[in-house]
Amino acid sequence: MAVTQRRGRRIMMSPGELDAFLTEKRTCRVATVSAGGQPHVGALWFAWDGDSLWLYSITRSRRWAQLRRDPRIAVVVDDGEEYGELRGAELSGAVVFVGESPRTGEACPELAEPERLFARKYFGMDEMPHDGRHAWLRLTPGSVASWDFRKLPAP
Repeated sequence: MAVTQRRGRRIMMSPGELDAFLTEKRTCRVATVSAGGQPHVGALWFAWDGDSLWLYSITRSRRWAQLRRDPRIAVVVDDGEEYGELRGAELSGAVVFVGESPRTGEACPELAEPERLFARKYFGMDEMPHDGRHAWLRLTPGSVASWDFRKLPAP
């Protein structure tokens, strides 16, 4: 994972902190752009494998159509209520479509680990249930910016 953050280094998460954060959190916000340049943001569940963010998206969504046209994406995962609790990460790059679309469970070795992680995280199962409506996007981020305001000195 490329970490290119320059500003805010004192509140930047360490690689271990970032890995734990992305493994633990359940919802991200995904930003895409339409052909006319209009932004679109939506929430998705995801799995983090230590290198890539795996997004399980409905294939008949605006997001899917926009990413087919332009695979560039920005994803934010964040947490906290009060200012001193805020923490998060922004990952950006280009997605890759992995497996069949929509996903029906055909053998795909590259999806074995993400599907195991996702099934345990969201369904409490060891195997991924396939609904024939979703498919996989992999984001191996080109850039990552993170923040953890809990690292700021107390006022």
